[in-house]
Parts: sequence; structure tokens; C-alpha cells
Amino acid sequence: MSDQPGIPDAESLGREPRSIAILGAGGDLTERLLLPGLGKVAELAGGLEITLIGAARTPQSDEEWQGLVRRSLEAAEIAPATVDALSKAARFVATDASDPEQLKALLDACPSSPVLYVALPPAMGHAVAESLAQLELPDDLVVAIEKPFGEDLDDARALNEALATVIPEDRLWRIDHFLGNATVLGMLGLRFGNRLLESGWSADEIEKVEIVFDEELGLEGRAAFYDSTGALRDMLQSHLPMVLALTTLERPDRITADDVHDRMAEVLGAVRLWRDDPHTARRARYTEGRVDGRFFPSYVDEDDVDPANGIETLAQLLLQVDTPRWAGVPFVLRSGKAIGSPRAEVAVHFRPSVPPEGLGGADAGEGTVLRMSLLNGDVDLDLFVNSADDTDRLERVRLEARPGEAELDAYGQVLAGILAHDRLLSVRGDIAEQCWRIVTPVLNAWAAGETPLEEYEAGSAGPADW
Repeated sequence: MSDQPGIPDAESLGREPRSIAILGAGGDLTERLLLPGLGKVAELAGGLEITLIGAARTPQSDEEWQGLVRRSLEAAEIAPATVDALSKAARFVATDASDPEQLKALLDACPSSPVLYVALPPAMGHAVAESLAQLELPDDLVVAIEKPFGEDLDDARALNEALATVIPEDRLWRIDHFLGNATVLGMLGLRFGNRLLESGWSADEIEKVEIVFDEELGLEGRAAFYDSTGALRDMLQSHLPMVLALTTLERPDRITADDVHDRMAEVLGAVRLWRDDPHTARRARYTEGRVDGRFFPSYVDEDDVDPANGIETLAQLLLQVDTPRWAGVPFVLRSGKAIGSPRAEVAVHFRPSVPPEGLGGADAGEGTVLRMSLLNGDVDLDLFVNSADDTDRLERVRLEARPGEAELDAYGQVLAGILAHDRLLSVRGDIAEQCWRIVTPVLNAWAAGETPLEEYEAGSAGPADW
């Protein structure tokens, strides 16, 4: 297991029986991400006594749910003994989350300490809160709710207030699986574990930071979700601000949930659009083209897409952080689909040095760049050194660090955190609200048609002038 501070270690999880009731058990997220993540936690822990209770409006038998659990775990190559244990103990309870009696029946069906995992559309969060408010809840109930947390700033505030009346903050997990990515939390180790970087981590030495998640993938069967969400809400409202916060926060006293969350909330409260101008944000959607040889129709021609929705598949924000450390530094957040040259990284651009006369080169006027992959934790640092053959000439070289693949994926890390009662990988309520606050002026400008919806060919790097 990872020995990085703050990453839950599945091998040290308690052995008390747990029940995980999944509202939205028939959804893609459950089969593709949630069940495999849990299976890996159980496998690495050497066998956890977990009862998986599927819950959805559409009834199915225990056997059908057990079959889905087994298929999901086997596809993820979980150890056969773990697959058998989890699938045999699985149960299904038909549940309408908006009906308090049905929700009570679901909780009553949990034979051990319950986790209610809400993998439902954002609007259903209010229904779940209203139903829970009418019940006498177990003292050890934990509620985990998937992002997006609310549909806008006002909705997120209302949902926070509703949930606060039924469950304390220390037993509420707002799920953003990006926080479970060891790569993202690795930013803390990179920054505060290296004096060389920590001393230069400010506007004095850094001229620009890019946080980018551009991918080759398109809709991949998720058009119904994506065409009501878009790139801004899907990535730039939730995932990438978490990375921004970890990149810019002040040094916490300790790597604990309270200390790190306090620092994240503090710095996100200082984030705003560049010069408070929502028109610095840009949006575009792809037209037909090929990505790595695969044909993509235009977004507007994809199944289950309504062109009238005006949904973007590429979004970019230009932000500033109004703290003494970061005054004047532009932060670019960008995410897009069907991009031919995918990038998933934090790129920190240091200010260029001025070499003495007689020492130069083609790139000598450029700064060094530190890149941290958001996929696998790889770190690359570009430096200038003397050329071996021409000692008065500088050439760019790259130092590489390859930490290796984590044993738990992002969902596994989040689930291990829930089972270990470690809240570091949860999104605190005020942080969720700050993320919505940052993008609200852009959403308003886009809804008013003030920002053009540009186009780019699938397989390109985006609009030519971005």
C-alpha cells in the first residue's frame, strides 16, 4: 500500500462488519467504478465483512444483483475469493429514495454499521435529505453523496443546509474521486517534501500555472448525462478546483482532514475570475473528425444530444488567486473531450533566468517547467544545462520521476477513507460552495449568450487561437 501521508491504507482498516447501501445501484458509475474500487479495498485488506445492498426504483432479485456485482468485480480482476465473498453477501432492496418508508426499509435491511451511498442525479440529494429528516437514524450512519453537489451555488447551499439537519458533517462524505487520486494528493508531498520547490513556490518565481485535463474520449455512452452538464460543470466546477486548491494552499500544520480542508477553503475563497471578467472564460464543442484513427461524429449529431442545449465539450477558465503568494499569477483551468493531443497535468511555468553574456541557446530566454501528471503521478522537470559539445550553449533536458502505479485507484482511495473514518478525501461543505461561487459568473454569462460557443475538429488540440 501507499505510505504517503493521508492516504488511507486498506490493510489497516478495522474488521468490524459494514453495510454499504447504494442508491442508484443500476447506474453506470456503480458497475464501472464504485464496485471495482470497493473490491480492491477488500482484496488488499485481506477480507472485509461487507454487505453490499443494491437499491434502485426498478426491482430486481438478489440473484440478479449478485450477478452484477460478480461481473463488475471479475472485469476488474479482483481476486476470486474476494469476488465470492462480496457477491454472495450482496442483497437488493427496491427503493424510491423520495419515500421515507422505503428508505427506512433499506436502512433496516443493513445487518451492520451502514453507509448510505447516494449515486443519484443532483436533484435527488434534496429528496434523500427530506426522507432522512423524517426518520430516526442509526447513530453510526454515514452518508456519501456523489458530485456534482447541487446544480448551482444556491442549490449547493440549500443542500448543505438540508443535510446538516439530519447528519453531522463528520459523518457526511461529499465524493469527488479526484481527491482520491494519489497523484492529486501527491501535490502536497511534492510541494512540502522538497525545500527546493517550497522556497520558490510563489509569484516571485512562477509566472503561470496550467491545470489541464484534455482527453481523447468522447461521450462513451454517457450523452444523456453530459448533454445536461458539459465540460464546465463536469470538470471545472469540481475536479480541477480541488487540484488548484492543493497547488496553491498555504502550508498546513499537519496532513489531517481539518488542517488541509481549512487551507483549501482559505485559498479557494481568494480565487476569482481574471480581473473579475467572465468573458475571459471560453467554450467550444467538437465537430466531426478522427481521434487516433477513430471517427467521431459532430457533438450535435451524437445520439441523445439536443443541439439546442448549447453544451460545450471544451471549457477554459482564466483565474487569479488574491493572496500575497500568488498576486498577478494567471491560472488556466481547461478540460475537453475528443482532443487529439491529450494532456492531464499540472504545469508550473517558472520565470525565465537571464544567463550571463556568452552563455545562451535557442531556449535560454524561456523558463523551466514542472509537470505533474494527473493520471499516474509522473513528475517531469525541464532544466537548462550546458551542451556537452558546445559548452557556452544551453540546452533543455528533462528530469523524470516515475513513482509507479498506486494499488488503489481513486474510488478505492475514497472508499477506504470512508471505511477508515478518514475525512481527508471528502469535500467539506464550504469548499463545495466555493467551487460553485468561482464559476457562477461564467455560467450566468453563458446562459445569457454573452460568450460564443466555438468549434474545433475532433482530433485537434481545440480552437486554433486558444
